[in-house]
Amino acid sequence: MNFLRKHWYDIGGILAILVLAYIYVDFKSLSHYQLLMWLSLVSLFFHQLEEYRIAGTFPGMINTAIYHSDIPDRYPLNPNTSLYVNVIVGWLFYFLAAVFAEKAVWLGLATIVVSIGNIIAHTFLFNIKGKTLYNAGLITSLLLFVPCIYFFFSIVYEDHLIKAKDYFIGVPLGIVLNVIGILKLIDWMADKNTKYVFEQRNLLSRDRNH
Repeated sequence: MNFLRKHWYDIGGILAILVLAYIYVDFKSLSHYQLLMWLSLVSLFFHQLEEYRIAGTFPGMINTAIYHSDIPDRYPLNPNTSLYVNVIVGWLFYFLAAVFAEKAVWLGLATIVVSIGNIIAHTFLFNIKGKTLYNAGLITSLLLFVPCIYFFFSIVYEDHLIKAKDYFIGVPLGIVLNVIGILKLIDWMADKNTKYVFEQRNLLSRDRNH
């Protein structure tokens, strides 16, 4: 379990490649909507990889810029919380949205609402709070989430896939996932005495032990 806490995002990067391989092999048999939902899952994997590995400073940015923590390597966001938020909540719902595809457009819409929340947070909230032009996760939000959102609505309207019930279920569920599955989970699992601590590379440069 400790290995997962430290490397779930690396595993996500590997899974992204596997999903892309699956798309390549089954491309002709996938509907436009199915293709989009699998690519949406891939976009999530790459987004998390940017946050925790490539740039890697997302935990420190959240704890310092948003929560003004004096112990940004563990509070309020810690590696255990990150695992639950990103894997159990994020991976699960994006994966199910791809698997059920047209059978549960409301589920796909819920994940799109989560992606919209990420775009707003990374583009505006995090940069304003952190007084920066870039934060870990911004590039994939703009280059991957934005196209997925655009093509989602293009496809569901062109192919007449979305119904009123999908909005009634999907939008509230997406909001719940953003609020309860991310924000509240961080609050509920916050522990200043936790044994789960982020590595120095996950902190903002000014907060590292130089």
